[in-house]
Amino acid sequence: MKRHDTIPGIRRQRGTSLIEVLVAVLVLAIGLLGIAALQSLTLKNTQSASERTAAVIQSYAILDILRANRDAALAGQYNEGYRCSAPDDATSRINADRALWIAQLQQSVGASACARIACNANDCLVGIRWNDERGTGGATQQIIETETRL
Repeated sequence: MKRHDTIPGIRRQRGTSLIEVLVAVLVLAIGLLGIAALQSLTLKNTQSASERTAAVIQSYAILDILRANRDAALAGQYNEGYRCSAPDDATSRINADRALWIAQLQQSVGASACARIACNANDCLVGIRWNDERGTGGATQQIIETETRL
């Protein structure tokens, strides 16, 4: 005798739950890859923002140095185009100030950092540029300029 006490159609449902589990694992894997990509992007942006913050802090630092030696700054003795290394002759106060500042700038922003100072009779402009290829802003070179009245 043939038993008919089982639910009809059970044999056709075999393997369905396995396919559902595989689809769920696939969706989960794609989601985890998205989270990893987002984390990587966040780390890049954090590094770039940290470099910008350090550049602003260093521009304020040289402005404080210029205020401490105001007469020489307004006379244009600190003026210089973009410099990427410390001055060779650090015997004068001005060259010693610039050498210390460039060294601190490159330590905090990166070895690619260059800076310029341009002062006239009233105002001073400090420009800092550096390579930001790890950032995601699109530009590989960042420039921050700070202008103030001494």
